[in-house]
Amino acid sequence: MKHISFFKLVSSFCLLLFFSTLSQAAPALWSVEKNEVTSYLFGTVHVGDPSMQGLPDKVKSAIEQSENTVVELNMSALSPFEIQNKTAAFIANSNSRPLPQAVSQKVYKQLETYFTKRGINIALFNSTPAWAVILTIVQLEYQKAGLTDTYGIDKQVIAHAIKHKKNIKELELFEQQLEMFSQIAIMSDEMVTQTLSQMREADDFIKDMIEAWKTGDDAILSKYYELSFDDSKYARLAEQVLVIERNHTWVRTLLPDMSKTSHFIAVGALHLPKQHGLIELLKAQGFIVKRI
Repeated sequence: MKHISFFKLVSSFCLLLFFSTLSQAAPALWSVEKNEVTSYLFGTVHVGDPSMQGLPDKVKSAIEQSENTVVELNMSALSPFEIQNKTAAFIANSNSRPLPQAVSQKVYKQLETYFTKRGINIALFNSTPAWAVILTIVQLEYQKAGLTDTYGIDKQVIAHAIKHKKNIKELELFEQQLEMFSQIAIMSDEMVTQTLSQMREADDFIKDMIEAWKTGDDAILSKYYELSFDDSKYARLAEQVLVIERNHTWVRTLLPDMSKTSHFIAVGALHLPKQHGLIELLKAQGFIVKRI
């Protein structure tokens, strides 16, 4: 079985939407109802291109009808300086090993080759954990593909909610998101090797994913979900940390308030499908979940 690459894992984590039917070239929006209180569930894309500017009208309407807007993390509320400081503090206080210690000499050389081709001295990352280096590589590939969080759906949801004076709720702290990447980086060599082996496919992969989001192509989306979480040990760990554990925690957090007030819940689309996805977890709590 082909092992997961960290690049495809993180890219899928950032890009995938829940599976839409081919007849609907738009993201899926779900109503979530219980005790005559209606909330909404929306799978998001964290980065995008200019063609993704503007939320669908039904999404705007759902935000406006809800009392609260729920997101994984409101990055717009953090300045670049705060992000830098929080990241540095997390690395300093964590058990993360610096790059030369975290990976083998062979893998370090592979990374050096990658950065050299891009005019970057790998020595800049010698005090950086392997997971942070890989996140940097993912960002470089996004930039190369013309994708930024400026056109990400999460940021647009938050902006529309603020415009209509909605209460913004965050499901996680910034440090919690850093911690989850740190947890899945325990197999650093595999993570780096698999990521670098996929670099030649990066452009096509990202374009495929964005096109799948735009057209609602469930076949492509399904293919990348299965690729991201295959039956390898590393993939199972990643799915558990990035998706399953977080989904169960989020539902426990949301349940008390969702029985009283309406919520527009916008999270990365990998959190919606499958047995441990938000849709099934909410159904198990007695909510009626319907696609709008």
